[in-house]
Amino acid sequence: MLPVVKALMQHWRSLNEWLKAFLLAVLLLVAMHVLVVRWVVVENTSMYATLRPGDLMAVERWPVWTGLERGDIVVFRDPLKDELASWRRPLMVKRIAGMPGDVVEVRAGSLLVNGIEQSAPPDGTRSYLVRLRTDASPARVLDLLGLKGLDVMKGRQVLELPLNEVLASQVEALSDVVSVTPMGLATGSPRHLFPFSQRYAWNGDHYGPVRVPRQGDTLVIDPNTLPLYDRLISVYEAHRLTVNGNELMLDEEPLTHYVVEKDHAFVLGDGLHHSADSRYWGFLPMDHVVGRVRWVVTGIGADGARSGPRHLQ
Repeated sequence: MLPVVKALMQHWRSLNEWLKAFLLAVLLLVAMHVLVVRWVVVENTSMYATLRPGDLMAVERWPVWTGLERGDIVVFRDPLKDELASWRRPLMVKRIAGMPGDVVEVRAGSLLVNGIEQSAPPDGTRSYLVRLRTDASPARVLDLLGLKGLDVMKGRQVLELPLNEVLASQVEALSDVVSVTPMGLATGSPRHLFPFSQRYAWNGDHYGPVRVPRQGDTLVIDPNTLPLYDRLISVYEAHRLTVNGNELMLDEEPLTHYVVEKDHAFVLGDGLHHSADSRYWGFLPMDHVVGRVRWVVTGIGADGARSGPRHLQ
C-alpha cells in the first residue's frame, strides 16, 4: 500500500499548480455536496405556500447523522420507486409530522401528535374554490400565484387552489376573481389512501390514529395490522412474506410478531389537500432522508413577486 501512496504523491507534485487548484476545488464541492449542503429545486405544489415551484432550497446534510426533529422540512428519496437504485430516485420534500414512536392522527383537518393538537404550519394551505369571471384567464391567475403547473379543465372558470387566509384575500382582490370560498372537509373512505384496506375507513381530513414504527418496536402481525406493515417488512426491511395455508410466513418461519429494524417517520405536505404524502403511501424510512431544508435561496413571495433568501421554521 505504501508504494502506491508514494507514487500518487509523486504524481501529485508533478501536476501544474492550476490543475491542482482545480482538482482541490472539485473535491471540496463534492465533499460539501455529500456532507454539508446540497441545492434542490422545488417541482410541485405539495408544500405550497411554504415552498413554491421553482424555489431553490439549501438542504443541510448533517442532520441525517446528528438527528432530525418533528416539524423539520426534509428532502428524501421517493420511497415508492423500488425499481430504481436509491441515488436515481426522484427527490420529494415534506414536513415531518410524526417521529419514530409518535402516534399521529388527522382529525377534522387538524394534526394531532400523541393526542395533542399541533399548530398549523405558518404558511400551510387548504383547498379553496376560486370562481373566475367568464372572460378571465385561469392561466393568468395561476401564473400570478406561481402555480403554472396546475392542470385546469378547458372551458372551466372554477379553480380548486391550495391557499391560506392571506393568499385567499389577495386572490379575492384580483379583478378576474368573482369569489373565493374554503372547501369543506373530505368525506367517505377512499381506497387509494394508505393502508389501502377497507378495515381502515380513513380519508385525508380524518386519518388515523396510527403509531409510527420505531427501531426495536415489536409489532403484532394479524389480518388487521398486516396492511399497515407489509411494505415495511417486505420492501424497506427486505424480508420475504409468504402464505402457507392459513399461516403467514416470514422468511419461511411463522409470523405473529415482528421486531422493527429501522426508524420510520410520518410526513405531510403543508398543502394538506394537495399533497401525496404518508397518508397516501405510508411510513418513510429515515434512511431515505437526504437532508433538512432551512433556507430558500430564491422564492416567490405571497404577492407573487420574487423574494430573497428566507429561513424556514
